[in-house]
Amino acid sequence: MTTDQLTYLIFGLLVIVALIFDLGLLSRKSRHVTLTKALWQTVFWVILAIGFMAFVWYEYGRTIAIEYLSAYLTEWSLSIDNIFVFILIFSFFGVKDIYYARVLLIGILMAIVFRVIFITVGIALVERFVWLLYIFGAILVYTGIKMFTTKHSDEPNLSENKVYNLLKRMLPLTPEDGGGKFTIRKNGKKYYTSIFVVVVMLATTDIVFALDSIPAVFGISTHRIVIYTSNIFAVLGLRSLFFLLKGAVGKFAYLQQGIAIVLVFIGLKMLVEIFHIKIPIFISLLVILVCLVTSIVYSMSVAKAAEHEPLKTGDDIDLH
Repeated sequence: MTTDQLTYLIFGLLVIVALIFDLGLLSRKSRHVTLTKALWQTVFWVILAIGFMAFVWYEYGRTIAIEYLSAYLTEWSLSIDNIFVFILIFSFFGVKDIYYARVLLIGILMAIVFRVIFITVGIALVERFVWLLYIFGAILVYTGIKMFTTKHSDEPNLSENKVYNLLKRMLPLTPEDGGGKFTIRKNGKKYYTSIFVVVVMLATTDIVFALDSIPAVFGISTHRIVIYTSNIFAVLGLRSLFFLLKGAVGKFAYLQQGIAIVLVFIGLKMLVEIFHIKIPIFISLLVILVCLVTSIVYSMSVAKAAEHEPLKTGDDIDLH
């Protein structure tokens, strides 16, 4: 058995055992996930991902391990931005709290399948057409600049979402949740519930985000192990991260700008390689960490200052 085969085997077993533990032990007592439980589940997935880095270090050496950590941090930060859209989808369709965990699990498992397909195709294309990496770099620079200049308050209008409108044209939909079922029957006719629509929306939303995140991970490493495992670990942590962040959207207003700078940096890192300039992975990791930590700390400090800011005279409430 080769090192790669052993790594894939251990990674697969680790993910299966972790999912059983996460879903069976941490989530079996109730369908409602508390903030405390979400925190512990998030910590669980992060520690697992970091622990896998130690194995990668042992098997492949320090450089590949740091590439893995850089890729994981990038994918994890992009998944936070993804979660804010998830929250918007749940709110738009009025999904009840008791269905959150199940809907997220199905949507995330679908997202993993799609990502594996995209990554496999991406690796095959890059191996055959190396110049695609430069196109990926240009896409990342453009996406990063666009993300940086987009206001956090500019939320997408889901009623105009192309996937949602396509589903409305192709399938008989009902606004009912069907008690958590995907389909119900009314007057002998089959209807697809809002739960079904939400699951499809979650999966397709992640596909859109994957168009940014997968090129980003190629900008950090072209090692198959790094690309696959960092992506899957980041996606697996989405469910617990959703419950942890769903009540704190406003506290991460400037995280988007931090992620944008990371994307621009990775894109430029890919583009300068045309001139045989290679930026060390240690520099990449440092830039990613500084951008993410700075944007999170700044966002939280601004949010905290806003909470304690006294009402202005024009904002005083007239009690008469």
